[in-house]
Amino acid sequence: MSQRFKRQSSPDPDAVEEDERMYGEESASGDVNEAFPDRPKNIHKTLLFSELFKTLFNPLLELRKNAAGPVTGRTKARAGGGLSVQEQKRHIIERFVTRWRDEVGDDFYPAMRLILPDKDRDRTVYGMKESNIGKLLVKLLKIDRNSEDGYNLLHWKLPGQSYAARMAGDFPGRCYDVISKRPMRTEVGDLTIADVNELLDKLAASSSETENLAVFQIFYLRMNAEEMLWLIRIVLKQMKIGASENTIFYNWHPDAEALFSVSSSLRQVCWQLRDPSIRLQQEETGLKLGQPFQPQLAQFQMSTTFSKMVNHLGVTEDDQEYWIEVKLDGERMQLHMIDNPDKPGGKQFFFCSRKAKDYTDLYGSGYEEPSALTRFLKGAFSPKVRNLILDGEMVAWNMKEDKADAFGSLKTAANKEKSGMIDDDVKKDLRPVFFVFDILYLNDTQLAQYTLRDRYRALQSAVSGVTRRLELHPHVAAVSPDSIETELRNVITEGGEGLVLKNPRSMYRLNSRNDDWMKVKPDYMDEFGESLDCVIIGGYYGSGSRGGGLSSFLCGLRVGENEIATGANPEKCKSFFKVGGGFKVEDYAEVRHHTEGKWIRWDSSKPPTEYISLAGGERLEKPDVWIRPKDSIVISVKAASVTESKSFAAGQTLRFPRFRRIRLDRSWDSALNEDEFEALRERVKADQESKDMKVESRKRRPTKRAKRDLVIAGTDSAPVEFSGPKTKVFDGLEFCVLSDAAKPIKKTKTQLEAIIKENGGTIMQRPAPETGMILVADKKLVGVASLIKKGDVDIIRPKWVLDCVAQPNGGYLLPYEDEHLFHATPALLRAADDNADQFGDSYARNVDIDELTSILRNMPKLEGLRNPFDKGLFMRQLEDHGHGLGELKGQMFDRCVVYFHDPDAAEAKSGLASFRLGNYIRFGNGSIVGYLGDPELTHIVAVGRGKEEGIADVRKEIASKPKIPRIVTSKWIEDSWREGTLLDEEDYTVM
Repeated sequence: MSQRFKRQSSPDPDAVEEDERMYGEESASGDVNEAFPDRPKNIHKTLLFSELFKTLFNPLLELRKNAAGPVTGRTKARAGGGLSVQEQKRHIIERFVTRWRDEVGDDFYPAMRLILPDKDRDRTVYGMKESNIGKLLVKLLKIDRNSEDGYNLLHWKLPGQSYAARMAGDFPGRCYDVISKRPMRTEVGDLTIADVNELLDKLAASSSETENLAVFQIFYLRMNAEEMLWLIRIVLKQMKIGASENTIFYNWHPDAEALFSVSSSLRQVCWQLRDPSIRLQQEETGLKLGQPFQPQLAQFQMSTTFSKMVNHLGVTEDDQEYWIEVKLDGERMQLHMIDNPDKPGGKQFFFCSRKAKDYTDLYGSGYEEPSALTRFLKGAFSPKVRNLILDGEMVAWNMKEDKADAFGSLKTAANKEKSGMIDDDVKKDLRPVFFVFDILYLNDTQLAQYTLRDRYRALQSAVSGVTRRLELHPHVAAVSPDSIETELRNVITEGGEGLVLKNPRSMYRLNSRNDDWMKVKPDYMDEFGESLDCVIIGGYYGSGSRGGGLSSFLCGLRVGENEIATGANPEKCKSFFKVGGGFKVEDYAEVRHHTEGKWIRWDSSKPPTEYISLAGGERLEKPDVWIRPKDSIVISVKAASVTESKSFAAGQTLRFPRFRRIRLDRSWDSALNEDEFEALRERVKADQESKDMKVESRKRRPTKRAKRDLVIAGTDSAPVEFSGPKTKVFDGLEFCVLSDAAKPIKKTKTQLEAIIKENGGTIMQRPAPETGMILVADKKLVGVASLIKKGDVDIIRPKWVLDCVAQPNGGYLLPYEDEHLFHATPALLRAADDNADQFGDSYARNVDIDELTSILRNMPKLEGLRNPFDKGLFMRQLEDHGHGLGELKGQMFDRCVVYFHDPDAAEAKSGLASFRLGNYIRFGNGSIVGYLGDPELTHIVAVGRGKEEGIADVRKEIASKPKIPRIVTSKWIEDSWREGTLLDEEDYTVM
């Protein structure tokens, strides 16, 4: 035990009193003391709540704001030895943690649960959103709900003229503005971090608005406006402090992230890891029965070809197999089972989601209790199984049609199954089915470190399953990239969501999203194929940077003739889709011009059902303002496809809708109605059935085997051809090359030796590390393994050699980085760690595009937001709400594959124009191709004289393509970039 713990004194009375208030009930019941008999106790009272934001949150935010300026160069040199942004973050967090340990004690949990409130599963949910808090503050501050401040709190997304109203979309900021006008305190209050936690426990336990109001009143009386701002952020779990959870964890303890990955418990992280000098043992980082873990997630692979995807899966010449699974549209779930003789049937179960939410009460803890699942699982497991942990997906299954149902019906199906109700819908008989695709623990043995192939064998021996209750999720073992196409076709036929590709040689990596598991979704050759002319019936104000005006619109389908015949108002429309992408500034201005003074604020208590029908009892996708169809305008939109949706009254919606133009030539009563849309959809469906899906080109050149060099017996090396030194990069250095180079560029041992000699180095055939010789290897051959076994030896990867000679001005010797080390002593590892930033970006050398792509891909995702999160679900929600990533500048050219037709490309001025336009496309996540025959081609951009010269030949060449790309002028790219949204191509077509 460290000296610091030996010097720890007894807690003072204030600390004892706080401990009782924070953990009193749990301590009395014995739960806390039994789980953590040696839990740390603070020796002094906790810091003031204000210190949390004054010394931690605000400095981190200020650092992020100052670091957001433009990057002026690529150099890594730090003027005057200044600290990087990441290092400054660490210092800010370290200072706060050190101060806590010195002034408070070793129980950091009270602070941690306020720093990372979205990770705290020990406190139940508050059940409070912005609208609830807004209503509470109006009552608490005794504000007239119709006053400017009252209106701003209750309609926090709407813009206005005041400072608060201009903060449209920033609810905590709006609260701060309103509270600061009528504060009970101007200076910070006297609430400690323990006091705030106690009150938040009461808020989480309250069951009525009256109880919530009483707690907020205490906060208001004892906090100033800035404290209330941060309190509201904590309650909403929207901190955005500019530091990721992993950064916070690491600065508390080096093993904090690893422990959280297997426990999902902030409390355990803080209490078990009180001393940063005491590291976890290997067995302590393993999974534990009944303890939620953070699962491995699938990466969304942006590769354009199936071959590239397969290459990411670690295939080798000896083992080219990879696995293909159907992607399930359900809820990620883990199942823990353990022997328990006190339970009827002898088994106890525990279910929880990937976010550690306990679902045991719903799906069951034993065989003999009313539950949605476990009462059906007798016989699902081998009699030899004492305990296990399974990873899988809980899916709502339609038994009538024997296929998966929409994700949104899972909870309904589970509750129905638990209660034993019979489904009233004769078309459905929904039940939850658990599809298992991995096993991580079996009979007291950790399996995460085994390969997926071995884990699946263990899964097959341990779980026999019960049909349409608990089943092993099947996979296809494939070796050819063409198998992805075949399985995608099957998925499309079955109406599935996509595929997951898996590396059967991979270990299970907790709390990680990496290329060992990759998501692949089908992408058809053409978009929906028709422009749709629909009437605007509602508007939505933007949030954050888009606040201040209507940024997206709700469009509707006019009711069909049958409904009109039964009495519906002919002006009535059903909500159909939201659209916000493709509008120029002048388009918004024109919409505003034609509809000004006609918008009406949406009143949920009196929805305009005579004119507008929304889904979910007039609750889903309700607009901020609405407009009568006869007062509105018609707009033309394009979309990728049509999909079923319960969020819109039409029962379906558009995927990736994009504004094309305003149709002033059409009146509201000529806009698309339900009958016309169904006829149109059937026609497009018939057209699409004759088209094939996008696949990679099969025109592959036959692979050529490299001619083997003749090796002289006894030297393990072929003769090195040498025509004299090119540079003196390695002058005076001795090398012994022990193996070929495997990555990033394959080189034989002979080729490596030639490169070293050409750049001034000396080649030796016998390793002598004690002489300072540089040993080079990329594979653990027998000789390499023997050297490693001897101990104190450094072995450098060939990449270091290649990087040195690749530097500008003839190359130079680089300091070693982590990726340059095949095997290294601790001293060299420490030195190498200082030569690149925390993401692996070198301080001393330039990186190429592939390496930069890899660095960016492996960076922590979306720092400051709640994390981890389901990217697929997030993307679907954005699309369903009309806010797909196509509205972001970094995604605006997504799904665009562009060829530049530029007859003057060789000339400097014209070539520079194409280069600039190409950068716009790449930044917007588009792709550039170099020939017209590319099967993925979507756009041909005519640059300069290309609008006239050679364009006829271009048209002739693409005429026979199954998918005809659009031919547009370069102005389409420039205008889209300026407007920040993908504009309709029709106005830029080359005639």
